[in-house]
Order: sequence, then structure tokens, then C-alpha cells
Amino acid sequence: MRDHIVRSILVLAVATSAAAWAQGVKITPLGSHAGELCSRDRATIFEDPTGLRILYDAGQSVMGADDPRLGKIDVVLLSHAHGDHIGDMKMRALEAGTCDNPQLVSAAPNSTTAEIAAAKNAAVIMVVPLANFIGRKVESIRGKPTTACPPQTGADLVAPLAAPCLATVQTGGTRTFKASATSKAVEITLVPAAHDSTVPIALLGDAERKNLEPDNVSLTLGPPGGYVIRFTNGLTAYLTGDTGIHAEMQTVEHDFYKANLMELNLGQSALTPEAAAYAVNTLVQPASVIVSHVNEGATSGGKVRPMTRTAAFIALVKGRPVYPALSGKTMEFDGAAKCVAGC
Repeated sequence: MRDHIVRSILVLAVATSAAAWAQGVKITPLGSHAGELCSRDRATIFEDPTGLRILYDAGQSVMGADDPRLGKIDVVLLSHAHGDHIGDMKMRALEAGTCDNPQLVSAAPNSTTAEIAAAKNAAVIMVVPLANFIGRKVESIRGKPTTACPPQTGADLVAPLAAPCLATVQTGGTRTFKASATSKAVEITLVPAAHDSTVPIALLGDAERKNLEPDNVSLTLGPPGGYVIRFTNGLTAYLTGDTGIHAEMQTVEHDFYKANLMELNLGQSALTPEAAAYAVNTLVQPASVIVSHVNEGATSGGKVRPMTRTAAFIALVKGRPVYPALSGKTMEFDGAAKCVAGC
């Protein structure tokens, strides 16, 4: 009888674990043109099975806080301060302009990142100088100080928040966030990137702009980064940020975190298609790849255009699927990084 009870408990535990693994993380790119991967597309929303929603790199392909596609946002992530990520510009309207050249308007002095964090009462999880800069923009929008996020269950943050707040990290630091006090936590870690993080001068105050403009320079807001997010279904996503290839892709993202999904930024100033494919095939070795930040109108009718950098990269990736980040198309991934819907 005792052995039977033990076996029953083990079977139940395995079944529960398998059910949790099968639950999907929903990933929705927000670009300039529906169903396409376009030149300014950066923003991605990740929704954990518990309902926690994370916005990564709002950038210029959203309309700011009023963008109807956003919905509830619990966490705002920002990899670095460049204008196409922090959002010094925003879409004039959805579908405005062309996929190669969307029509943008200024988002100064606040940025799309700050607008959205302020409107959504979101936690700002990013490196300290960058978080402090966004926090001051949020303060300007709301007319109230942006304070540190208060932990609510142990070290965890718990949604919904009553006001936007700062959950700062240094490179290598982790924050845990729950959709409710009783749900499992999503783990968000800031990881290294090889890039730059100067802020657009248009987002600086008048005095600072006057000091810097004669030398054609701006301020650096801490080191650039990427993120590793461990979702409650077991999916471990590596969001590269803008970066060249670096050794930590193997030692940190592959060896330590064992990332099985990679969202790769294919910016031409940092990666050739060959270098990007090496990062995927040899360094990170994820089960699946999402390609974004391609700086070209990569698709037409939702299909990758031949003779693009994006097509060249996809052709070089071996043994795993590569999904273009098509705007508004929600992909769903299980814990093993297998796309189970929308791909």
C-alpha cells in the first residue's frame, strides 16, 4: 500500500510538471506594419502563462502610451539608451509610411519607454543609470517621484503595482516578478552585451544639451545589456539586445542559463549574417530563434524577402527554426522552446 501511494504521488508530480511545461509563453512583436518585419521594429511583448506581461525595448515602432496594441504591461525592459530602443521617436500612426521607411514623430522629451512605464504603472527593470534616467522622465510625466519597487513576498515583486517604480539591477543581477501573490515567479536577469549606450541628445535637458552639442557627443547611461528571462513553464529566453558576438554568449547564456529560445537583434552595425549565425549555431545553440531589429523591410506579405540580410542569416542557421518577428502575430512557445501556435 505504501509503495502504491509513493508511486501515485510520483505520477502526479510528473503529470503536474508536464502540464506546466506545456503551458505556452505568448510572444507578440509590435512593429510599424501589421504582419511584417520592418526596418524600425524593436518592441516585443512577452506574456507568461500566469498572465505577467513584459515589454522589451519599446523603441520607435509604437505610438507611445496610447498604442492600442499594448494592453496591460507589468514590466518594462530596456537594453540600452540608443534612440531606436529607448524611443526618442514614435509612430505617427499605425501603418504610416512604408515598411522600409515608417513615418515617425518626436517622442522627446520623455521617450516611448517612459510614456508607457508611466501610463501602465510598470516596474522598470534595467541597469541603474538607465533606470534612473527613465525614472526621472516618468516623474516629469506624472508629477510624482518614481521610487524603488517595494518587494511584496520575500524578494519578489507582485503585480499589479499601484504606481510605476524602479527595480534596478547591475549586469548579472536578477529580479523576480509574480502575476499574483500565489503564482510562481518569472526571473529576469540582465546579461552582458557588446555595444554602446549613449542617449539621444534630444532627450537631455537644455543645460546638458548646450554643454554637449559643440562636441557632437552625448551621455552614456551605464553598460548595454541583454536579458535572460526564465518563465514559469520552463522556457528560458535570451534577448540579445544590440550586440556583437562575445564569449559570454556561450559561457553565460548557453552553459549557465541554458537558454532554449533566442531573440536575436540583427543590426548591421553589430552583426553580419555570418556572425549572427555563428552566435546561434555554435555559441548559444537555442532550440528556436526569433529574429528582430533587422534595419530593413525584411518581409512582404509576411514572407522573408530574398536577397535581404535577414534571408541570408536564416539560410545560415542550421538545425533549428528561425521565426521573423512579424508585427502583431502572436507566437506561443512551450517550455522546450517549441512553437506550438502562431508560427
